[in-house]
Amino acid sequence: MQQDFEADFWKDAERRKIWDDIVPGEPRKTIPYTLTLEAIQRYCRAVGDLHPLYFDEEYARRSRYDGLIAPPSIHILLMFACIPADDWMRSPGTVNAGQSWSYNCPARPGDTITLQARALDKFIKRERLFVIHDNVFFNQQGDVICSGRGWTIRPM
Repeated sequence: MQQDFEADFWKDAERRKIWDDIVPGEPRKTIPYTLTLEAIQRYCRAVGDLHPLYFDEEYARRSRYDGLIAPPSIHILLMFACIPADDWMRSPGTVNAGQSWSYNCPARPGDTITLQARALDKFIKRERLFVIHDNVFFNQQGDVICSGRGWTIRPM
């Protein structure tokens, strides 16, 4: 069984990249993640989404998806599963200032997910540190699962 990714954002905080380390345009280091049915269902239960497409194999097989899938919002779990502990996105105190996502095809149990991510810009406004970043998730066939752009406020 695949080990869970680290969810303690304070762990290894001293190794985390800081504002000066964020280079717009530079690809971020990412880690492939194999999405399991257990991870999908744990995520769904945590967010209260109990749709049968994520739990009932027979129902999902009869659907247009021809099998179990993950909900589109699984990118939230994938974002942290696919980045290492020293990534600046894991900094405690980071605030999500907005995001926009496009969904292309569903992730499925057993998919190996890869992430291409980078900061696009960083700036200071009203004494706050902002980073605009983009993220594209792929399955093992190279199909884009989803892509998005986000704005975060970094801790000082």
